[in-house]
Amino acid sequence: MEFGLYFAQQLPRPWGPDDELDLFQESLDQVELADRLGYGYAWAPEQHFLEEYSHSSAPEVFLAAAGQRTRTIRLGHAVVLMPPGYNEPARVAERIATLDLLTRGRVEFGIGHSKTRVELEGFGVDPRLRHEMSLEALGQVTEMMAREPYPGHVGTHFSMPARNLVPKPAQRPHPPLWIACSDDETVRLAARLGIGALAHSFFDAAEAHAVVEGYTETFKRDCVPIGHTVNPRVATMVPFHCHPDAEVARTRGERAGSFFTYAVRHYHVFGRHRPGDTNLWERSEIVRKELGGSIPHRGGHAIGSPEEVTALLRGYQEAGIDQTILLHQFGRLPYDQVRASLELFAAEVMPGFAAEHAAIRARRDEELAPYVEAALARRERGAPAPAPLVDAYGLSRPPVEDPDAHPPHIRDVLLELARMAATARRLDS
Repeated sequence: MEFGLYFAQQLPRPWGPDDELDLFQESLDQVELADRLGYGYAWAPEQHFLEEYSHSSAPEVFLAAAGQRTRTIRLGHAVVLMPPGYNEPARVAERIATLDLLTRGRVEFGIGHSKTRVELEGFGVDPRLRHEMSLEALGQVTEMMAREPYPGHVGTHFSMPARNLVPKPAQRPHPPLWIACSDDETVRLAARLGIGALAHSFFDAAEAHAVVEGYTETFKRDCVPIGHTVNPRVATMVPFHCHPDAEVARTRGERAGSFFTYAVRHYHVFGRHRPGDTNLWERSEIVRKELGGSIPHRGGHAIGSPEEVTALLRGYQEAGIDQTILLHQFGRLPYDQVRASLELFAAEVMPGFAAEHAAIRARRDEELAPYVEAALARRERGAPAPAPLVDAYGLSRPPVEDPDAHPPHIRDVLLELARMAATARRLDS
């Protein structure tokens, strides 16, 4: 099993004038530290207007900066919001490809559509159509990155004429694909599409095993890839804090986790939010005390001593989870505590998993190899064809009737343009 970190850029109120500046600089320091310590992935979500819960609205910028300070850690969008109201598909393809070049082929491309009213209505996205919008856009974005030229598309939620997207990504035909999964049905959808599942956290190893088994069986039986490659992996995200003293870890981690849980439910379930005014940290503290000191999180968590965290993660590994993404930067955990937690985990927990990872991955890849081949064979591929000509606007203007009526320097330019236009027509005839 591999390990990633999740950078949601949480910033509970009250805010000082330099708090966001410090938050992003500390996050870059943490990615650089994680790269040195051997963590495999750094994930950053695209989320908008979610005050306190997530200030990560331009993750492609953050990941590009992180890529210049690191060498091996893979950099993941978790996720790009795909409905065209958020991002035009061509712009997604261009940004992902450019980021992949800047990071020398280290991008993981996760997609989603959000379920919050704050985000969806902020961008004019119909919540009833967000899911089908995302899948239509994803299918076309992979075509744009993989095909030369992109043949164009006339669809329900997005249309575009034939163009050749540049640049192309370093990872050909495109980076590995993932989708955010908040329920088991979306996990099975990921399997049918041949993309990785960024799954919800699990109550225990038994639930994790059931989800992985469902993903694997669906992939083997029903996969028709939405992209040009497949990425049959399951990852999960868990709240995380590690300390030599288990009680210290729980005291710190459970308070931070209570804020995370309250903020998620505020924006997704029960919250009444007044932009620029509602104080989530204050409300979460009131609710936490009313509930006896902790707001329960859906699923398990990796909060405790190295031994306790190892035991939880062993269960995930045995269940077949490919990657655990550690929600390490949440609530009001200060920078020095976050850094110490990452260093302790890298020193005392990761080595035991790293020693086994290559062999486990090789066995899974061997098991799935014939099913991968069959899935790719089921994918329909359009025959390559030349794109239609796109005339520059100047070609639609009427020719100048009498160039000699203009001053010599203008006349010479007009004659030269006429000659170039005639050559262009001849070459394309």
